[in-house]
Amino acid sequence: MIRAFLKHCEEAEEDDELRDVQRTLYDYMLALGGPLRDGDHRKYLKQAKKKLKKLRNANELFLEIQPEISSHTNFQMAAVSLNASVKQIAKLIESHTAGHPLS
Repeated sequence: MIRAFLKHCEEAEEDDELRDVQRTLYDYMLALGGPLRDGDHRKYLKQAKKKLKKLRNANELFLEIQPEISSHTNFQMAAVSLNASVKQIAKLIESHTAGHPLS
């Protein structure tokens, strides 16, 4: 939902960094789509872990630029939601891959 909001907001038309955040979110979901569809849990976790750094970076960038882009409640809620989601994703990945290398 956050990606869709960012993709369709007027501010994304004018801000390259905001578009980069949206594209990174899309890339993360796209990378996980095939393994999810195929029920390949190992590949899903491997891809999720592989792309986690980029997801974290996009989250940090959005948290940094969001106040400059808009102080509207929708943007504030998107920042809080994305941050909470990324933290939860990282926690799940780390707990499922601890001691189980996915290389």
